[in-house]
Amino acid sequence: MTAPILVTGGTGTLGSHVVPLLQQAGHDVRILARKPRESANGIEYFAVDLMTGAGIDAALRGVETVLHLAGSNKGDDKVARTLVNAAKKAGVRHIVYISVIGTDTMPLGWFKTQLEAEKIITESGIPWSMLRAAQFHDIVWMMAQKMTKMPVVPAPGGLQFQPVDSREVAARLVELTLGEPAGRVPDLAGPKVYPLGDLLRSYLAAQGKRRPMLPVRMPGKAGKAYRAGQNLALKGNDVGKRTWEEFLAERVAA
Repeated sequence: MTAPILVTGGTGTLGSHVVPLLQQAGHDVRILARKPRESANGIEYFAVDLMTGAGIDAALRGVETVLHLAGSNKGDDKVARTLVNAAKKAGVRHIVYISVIGTDTMPLGWFKTQLEAEKIITESGIPWSMLRAAQFHDIVWMMAQKMTKMPVVPAPGGLQFQPVDSREVAARLVELTLGEPAGRVPDLAGPKVYPLGDLLRSYLAAQGKRRPMLPVRMPGKAGKAYRAGQNLALKGNDVGKRTWEEFLAERVAA
């Protein structure tokens, strides 16, 4: 009987792809949830507050591998510290972490928080594997939804994305989870780089809509970093196969 694998963020976009893959590979899965939930479909749910650590010890009991997918707009460094401290006490042997491309190059507060979370995990003393990925197609879709609700859509010049399919990221993370600790592996990005304006226009076209776009210049260090492509992975990275156009066609058809 194998030890259960604990997945944080198991009900999110990435987790919804990861968990079935782990089960198909024959592993028991535990998922951390914010509120109590009954176990179902062979999955155990544990109500845990990752900011405070409440409930984490029970969730980690008997666990040897943790796949840390949970993330938010703030506090990811604190969450990582809470998880690592509890994992060390529980005798966890492998932490797998998903991070984002540009963590160590983008001069924005959120990226700095991600870098600190990486540091907490890599310096924890627990063997680890880490994958940095580009923005998921799903995230670009949600961003386009919000931006195109405006009567005039701002399109910051020089802002580019390299969206990757969340299912491809999930498959890579499962490989890492079921393997030996690998340290930092090559980044994973999508097969094409798109200016933001092109992503927004293609989204609108797929919806049968049109909106005027207003070119704007992103100021400061952040604008300079984006124009320099510091949020992209262009060398030495792994490349996904599924394009934004393929994702868009499938999502619209659905």
